[in-house]
Amino acid sequence: MRSSGTIDKLKWRYATKKFDSSRKLSEDKIRVLKEAFNLTATSYGLQPLKMVVISDQDIKEKLMEYTYYQPQVRDASHVLVLCIEREIDASFIVEHFKRVEAIRKTSRDILEPYEQNLIATFSEKEKEEIKVWMTNQLYLTLGALLTVCAIEKIDSCAMEGFQPEKYDAFLGLDKRGLESVIVLPVGYRDTSDFFSNLKKVRRGVDELIIEL
Repeated sequence: MRSSGTIDKLKWRYATKKFDSSRKLSEDKIRVLKEAFNLTATSYGLQPLKMVVISDQDIKEKLMEYTYYQPQVRDASHVLVLCIEREIDASFIVEHFKRVEAIRKTSRDILEPYEQNLIATFSEKEKEEIKVWMTNQLYLTLGALLTVCAIEKIDSCAMEGFQPEKYDAFLGLDKRGLESVIVLPVGYRDTSDFFSNLKKVRRGVDELIIEL
């Protein structure tokens, strides 16, 4: 069976272990990743997330210490740090509905009940429960970014192996009310990367898919 173009690109993607430090992503490519981050679906449309885009070489090299000296952070064209908000309160929700009203011109009479219901719902949740929910939203965004990277022929490597507290302090994320969750170096693979030519190991469609 002939693969579609999209499937071929997903097969091309892999967790890049070695980036070509001499090759940089264009502003257009970075813009696509920013827009993809902004357009990814989140529950209630609240977007309890932010993304830090790092291109400064000195910053990338200093982050090596807090990423267990993994070279992707140093050698990638850009490092994306995906973050969640430290807190979702009533004012955050109110701001969301203000955007809805401004962009869609929706009447306050229609929005008010939804806004109050959402404020009440979050007020009943424990802080840790909200953090888990926000982290789930972030992983939805990560999946979208990895797919967009594949389509755009941008190499990437999603990394949980880092020290979030050190990242937060060094980048000043804590002062912005943010917590880092995922580090995503992006750029172009080095042709000598051994892993780029390995076949994908997957359980397979027949085993993973249940049709009813």
